[in-house]
Amino acid sequence: MMVSLARSAQWPASVRRRDGRVVPFDVTRIEAATARAAREAGHPDPDMPGVLAGSVADALAVRRRGPGGGVPTVEEIQDLVEARLEAAGLDDVARAYIVYRQHRAELRAAKALIGVRDELKLSMAAVTVLGERYLLRDEQGRPTESTGEMMDRVANHVAAAEEHFRRGSSPMWAERFSAALRGLEFLPNSPTLMNAGTALGVLSACFVLPIDDSLRSIFTTLAHSAEIHQGGGGTGYTFTHLRPAGDRVSRTGGTASGPMSFLRLFDTAAEVISMGGRRRGASMAVLDASHPDIVDFVTAKADSPDELHHFNLSVGVTDGFLRAVTRNGTLRLVNPRTGRTVTTVPAADLFTAICESAHRCGDPGLVFLDTVNRANPTPALGRIEATNPCGEVPLLPYESCNLGSINLARMVSGGRVDWDRLGAVTELAVRFLDDVIDVARYPIPEIEAATRATRKVGLGVMGLAEMLAGLGIPYDSERGIRLAGRIARHINEVAHAASEQLGERRGPFPAFARSRFADSAPRRNAQLTSIAPTGTISLIAGTTAGIEPMFAIAYSRNVIGRRLLEVNPCFDRLARDRGLYHHDLMAEIARRGGVRGYPRLPAEIRAAFPTAAEITPDWHLRMQAAVQRHVDAAVSKTVNLPAEATVADVRAIYLAAWKAKVKGITVYRYGSRHPQVLSYVGPEQPLLAADATFSGGCIGRTCDF
Repeated sequence: MMVSLARSAQWPASVRRRDGRVVPFDVTRIEAATARAAREAGHPDPDMPGVLAGSVADALAVRRRGPGGGVPTVEEIQDLVEARLEAAGLDDVARAYIVYRQHRAELRAAKALIGVRDELKLSMAAVTVLGERYLLRDEQGRPTESTGEMMDRVANHVAAAEEHFRRGSSPMWAERFSAALRGLEFLPNSPTLMNAGTALGVLSACFVLPIDDSLRSIFTTLAHSAEIHQGGGGTGYTFTHLRPAGDRVSRTGGTASGPMSFLRLFDTAAEVISMGGRRRGASMAVLDASHPDIVDFVTAKADSPDELHHFNLSVGVTDGFLRAVTRNGTLRLVNPRTGRTVTTVPAADLFTAICESAHRCGDPGLVFLDTVNRANPTPALGRIEATNPCGEVPLLPYESCNLGSINLARMVSGGRVDWDRLGAVTELAVRFLDDVIDVARYPIPEIEAATRATRKVGLGVMGLAEMLAGLGIPYDSERGIRLAGRIARHINEVAHAASEQLGERRGPFPAFARSRFADSAPRRNAQLTSIAPTGTISLIAGTTAGIEPMFAIAYSRNVIGRRLLEVNPCFDRLARDRGLYHHDLMAEIARRGGVRGYPRLPAEIRAAFPTAAEITPDWHLRMQAAVQRHVDAAVSKTVNLPAEATVADVRAIYLAAWKAKVKGITVYRYGSRHPQVLSYVGPEQPLLAADATFSGGCIGRTCDF
């Protein structure tokens, strides 16, 4: 910027924002806004934004010395920018600046309409969701905190744990936590954002509860599930231990109704609880492939699409079963009550039934139980048989896990990955998640005991697709796969080192002596990394979900009764910077969904911005496998299939996933479930439309967390 220090000394020291707060005056913000308008208008002079920003600051200095001078407002500064651009004959730049300013004004008005104060400048969709579900409210249902104040509430509550280890340190950590949350560099799972500092106090997203073969166990777990769902958590269960339908009940002389009847009962309860809760209840049901009722489980959603809306279904499969599939072997179906073989079936026939149902509706997925248990950090405590609703956290009975995700889109500087920043945020996030365990409230004593025994946390990422696009690296490329794996490895290594440091200062997790790590350095947490689908928190952060590709580049979204055109933020910035942005262009892209087949854009842009539907299934799986190699728990990832995909395609992906050593696999064939959260709204002029809270990933499954 062409401004001398002598002249800058006369500039205002502060500026008054629209909410009345006084903040330091920063001339570079004027320069950046002007530069953005200049790039959009195709203005070639790189020095112009700095010169104009300096002239605006000089004019503010003159006003300060005149009558009525004082702290300038944001509106005054923007009016001056417009006037200076017009006076300089830069009409195109002024027009771009005015249009952007009007757009921001419309957003502020819309946010005011729903009663949300948003100093974080989040998207309209994000603010709508926060206002409906996350922000504290008064008795009339009106939000009583702003978006930034929500982040402060969470940070202050979590940082209170620091007082147990160093008296007087919580304010410092609250400030550091709040800076990361407000900067959208890291966000915890939704229950932490919703419930921190409230009477409810449930902060974990993931719980696994046991279901044993007795009415007492079944209905006790049902009651516990209701409490968890009320607090916004999700639950996972294996129904494998329930006797099959038609089996004898000795106490009554009758016959058992089987696991499917109780699965429907749990789904109905989740529906009832969701009516009075902040979010719909979500659960995972796992049934071992060897259960006699496995065929009914496999076909449940395909045959009855109006049932089990609150459940994702996964078949628990072993290496032995899958080897039998590939070798035309057989599978014994075993009554869990007696341990006796009921019948023997061709393994390939059952596998075909699984693939046919997944092709028809997206369920069931697979959980690779042997792969999961080879990575079980505490095998002495039991065998893992179930996962959380989205599959990224396999857990023992009564364990819970709180999750958080680093926003990779914010980990780029100067066109490169900022590895130092990524490491620093990882260390801070591990500390945050460990503190959550200590300040959280638990629905029942068994969950608290199991959770504190292993102190599992799940640190993951969001914004991978946006980061890759911003770096000009196609998601479906060798470079993209390598970089994703390198990022996952870096986060995992730093997270484990941070946990060891906490273990030295705070002590290891109580079950450490019975874990796989007993002969290594003490660590605070039995498990550290997991890749969640991120759902709503990526919508809040304004980035892409988990490690999923972009679901669309431009699309429409129904918000507060209006269908608004939204553009992926990364593509929006690039298009404006390259002088490509035009409303008609974005509308055309929304009709197409993506840009790869759009010849009016440069080839390198088309390559860097693929959508999930444009990426072939093998690249989806390769990305999942590359990241899974450096993740303690599991990776939630959907392999998207086109509408014309076949059952054979599903079979190939499921077997390839097993061989790739991922811990679970989910596919979704476009159009196989109705309604779906991403669809075209009209046959004549198809416009891609997303549900109000959809941010990518699980188009056909329940993956809200």
